[in-house]
Amino acid sequence: MKHMQTQAPASASGDSAQYLTFMLGGEAFAIRIMAVKEIIEFSGITEVPMMPDCIRGVINLRGAVVPVMDLAARFGRPLAVPGKRTCIVIVETESDGERQVTGVVVDAVSAVLDIAASEIEPAPSFGTRIRGDFIAGMGKLNGKFVILLNVDHVLALDALATLPELAAADTTAA
Repeated sequence: MKHMQTQAPASASGDSAQYLTFMLGGEAFAIRIMAVKEIIEFSGITEVPMMPDCIRGVINLRGAVVPVMDLAARFGRPLAVPGKRTCIVIVETESDGERQVTGVVVDAVSAVLDIAASEIEPAPSFGTRIRGDFIAGMGKLNGKFVILLNVDHVLALDALATLPELAAADTTAA
């Protein structure tokens, strides 16, 4: 993983935060580094029947069963095709006081960067190809934008649990 020079450490400036940046379908995304536990090689995924398309399966992470989400599919795109730099970012979220560890498939991890609060714009109400509640904001880096993800919404597994039921209801209604 490449590390880039940043303007100031988050603790010194008080108004910036660190983000793990990564590529997905040719676009730059970022997740707050505090949610990231580790980055592992893309391999060893066990498929689980009757899961939504965006859940690739599960992995064994030091004895724990961890679901793996394909972010491309979660954003309504075709499943990611694994390449040489494809990896799984292990992310920890909290919902209703419970911690959930989830792996997310990304095309390539870029760097850990400090992004100043003054360099973050609100999420646009149009113009993106993903749901607005998935976007925490748009970070400006060297004249380009990186989409800052709201991992609590993107990785909300409880909302995914109803997807197979909704799909089954749609096919029986048709």
